[in-house]
Amino acid sequence: MFTGIVESVGTVTAVERFENDISIDVDVAQLPLADVAIVDSIAVSGCCLTVVSISGQVLRFDVSIETVDRTLLGGLDAGHPVNLEKAMAVTDRLGGHMVSGHVDGLAELSSSHDDGRSTRLQFMVSRDLGRYIAEKGSVTLDGVSLTVNEVVDAREGTIFGVNLVPHTLGVTTLGNLEPGRQVHLEVDIIARYLERLVGAADNGD
Repeated sequence: MFTGIVESVGTVTAVERFENDISIDVDVAQLPLADVAIVDSIAVSGCCLTVVSISGQVLRFDVSIETVDRTLLGGLDAGHPVNLEKAMAVTDRLGGHMVSGHVDGLAELSSSHDDGRSTRLQFMVSRDLGRYIAEKGSVTLDGVSLTVNEVVDAREGTIFGVNLVPHTLGVTTLGNLEPGRQVHLEVDIIARYLERLVGAADNGD
């Protein structure tokens, strides 16, 4: 589990492509690795990946075909920045919200504008994912825990807005987004389980 509080912005240093899947090497920059071992989990732009090798400050991850198909990781190249977060310990403070690192889908940035000292970003998602997004609820975008400030259902999908304070813009990759760019979206895990439970109850299970 993660919290959606980015600890470092790393840089992809190499991508090895196989027939159906890939391996990626990431220079984790300032991410402390003293307590990181092979088989530990790291959220890479919101995707929970397993460390398969460690060389100095460079971690290697194998990315399965399932993850390649459902995320943007298959399009990464050397030099691409990624948000990083180590898996939370039992004693950690839950500074963001409960994040599984399992990407539900993609959100596309539709607009960006100044909102006081913050920046308001509006994203478009499909209606089937939009039903899990609620005003003042939580979402994770490229591994960053954010509060939803507005939700509007439109014919072409669901539009939701988030505000990014200057600190978040400066310490994550979200400050570099431009309209049309896609990001990984993870909806609130509670919403997913609640829908499943309610559906089971309606079916008499």
